[in-house]
Amino acid sequence: QVQLVESGGGSVQAGGSLRVSCAAAGLTFSIYGMGWFRQAPGKEREFVGAIDGRGLTAYYADSVKGRFTISRDNAKNTVYLQMNSLKPEDTAVYYCAATPLPLVRVGARAGEYDYWGQGTQVTVSS
Repeated sequence: QVQLVESGGGSVQAGGSLRVSCAAAGLTFSIYGMGWFRQAPGKEREFVGAIDGRGLTAYYADSVKGRFTISRDNAKNTVYLQMNSLKPEDTAVYYCAATPLPLVRVGARAGEYDYWGQGTQVTVSS
């Protein structure tokens, strides 16, 4: 079965950096767009960004644009979220998700992603 496993979360001070990873198994990784979402306590899950199957095009939420970078290594079935200049408001559980649909159609719609990881906690202190 399909498994997405996030790792690399943790605690960091404001202005710091973290990289979280998502390792995929049980799917043809290179044909899936991979998205990152986050959910803070008491808030709805929100879109962070996504990258297409070949790793050529990435989309970002305005709140993270210029600070976060998504990349992928299809040989390792892994997608990464590099987070720089972190702010306390970035504190959340971060989830990766996979969609077989073109990202231009899916966009930030969580319901269009078929598979989800269990999430990894990122905490940014001021």
